[in-house]
Amino acid sequence: MKLPMSAPNIEAAMQKIYSVQPNRLFELMSAHPDDSRYMHWDELRYKTPPEAMTLEEWWLSLKFARRSQYRAVDLSDKNGQAFQFTMTDRLLKQSEQITRRASGQIRTPDDVFGTTGRNQYIVRSLVEEAITSSQLEGASTSRRVAIEMLDSKRDPRNKSELMIYNNYQAMERIRTSLAEPLTTEFVIELHRILTDGTLEDPSDAGRLETLDHQRVAVWDNEICVHEPPSADQLPQRLQALCDFANGDTPEGAYIPPVVRAVIVDFMVGYDHYFADGNGRTARALFYWCMLKQEYWLSEYVAISKIFKKAPSRYSTAYLLTEDDERDLTYFIHYQLDVFIRALDELDDHLQAKVQEAADIRSALASKTVEFNFRQAEILEKLARDENERVSVRQYRDRFRVSHETARADLNDLTKHGYLTKQKVGRSYLWRPTPQLINKLSGKIGRARTSS
Repeated sequence: MKLPMSAPNIEAAMQKIYSVQPNRLFELMSAHPDDSRYMHWDELRYKTPPEAMTLEEWWLSLKFARRSQYRAVDLSDKNGQAFQFTMTDRLLKQSEQITRRASGQIRTPDDVFGTTGRNQYIVRSLVEEAITSSQLEGASTSRRVAIEMLDSKRDPRNKSELMIYNNYQAMERIRTSLAEPLTTEFVIELHRILTDGTLEDPSDAGRLETLDHQRVAVWDNEICVHEPPSADQLPQRLQALCDFANGDTPEGAYIPPVVRAVIVDFMVGYDHYFADGNGRTARALFYWCMLKQEYWLSEYVAISKIFKKAPSRYSTAYLLTEDDERDLTYFIHYQLDVFIRALDELDDHLQAKVQEAADIRSALASKTVEFNFRQAEILEKLARDENERVSVRQYRDRFRVSHETARADLNDLTKHGYLTKQKVGRSYLWRPTPQLINKLSGKIGRARTSS
């Protein structure tokens, strides 16, 4: 992880300019240059400053403007100084967009899903979040194996699978807890669920660090980049975090709900309440905050999938905040960008499923091989999700046919190469063959003929 260059000391810079040109300092205070990108010094130092300004003067004028707009948060760093943020235009636009999109209804141009079908598709994001959140902290199980485990409800076979299983269970627990306020007991319970059976010391699951533990700092090679607060402060700090998450703090400047959720996420990483699993706990509490405020679509958005693509940016957002006067704006901007990207991915997924459903119907309608209506319906269902599986009993109950008829239908589809048969325990399951949609429409056959 590349450490950002620390920002110049503002007081020292002010004194330097004032000692030479007192009037210049007042000019910088009233300059108000464009700050739409809200750059940290580490980025700004590579840019060309506005005309007639040095880099240091540019930074100083930006800091004057930011300081005048800071909103204090009822949470403090380890030295007792309050965190703060600026309500930038970018932040306002991001918050408004997320509120509009995450608390509304999913709309698609073609009503091909229905309520049940739509939920079957978007609930996969809940599974995706369980997988990628755990992978960020070391789980190595493949997506296919993880989905098979969660779908079949079989027991995890190793630590990686257990991490994913625990994360999924924690997300399910969150769904049942939204009627009550956030408490320290619930946070500890959530950590216990997330880390059960995955820690070097099993007793660390669901236990705040104490003075008996060596606090785990964050290191970059031989440089300590973050040292969390003393363990004896953790109970009080966790209670303050719960109060903040619940909105039970003194009246002050308004904080949009999604921004409040992001700050909760930040504080779990900053305070480092537990020996391990703080990242998983932070992301779980972010979801709790969002769902509590009725951003119901959050349940189907996998933010960890975005983090996984560039994990260092998440860490860097922390470092920028700590380096620059406890300014949370850097971290908030980054997290809201991530959430919007996750919403975009969900939209793209739903649009793709609209087209895919149309392709399936067209393929089934034009197929020369005759399917009975039961086979056509089950192929359409299975083709929509390559991880979907069906048993004879499920097929029998779905179509209210005999056990023999269900087995005959499924074996017939297997014979024609549309399904594969897999023994699981004492019974068999059928799943779609790879690229079933292409196979149904004959694209694979045509491709082989032309090659």
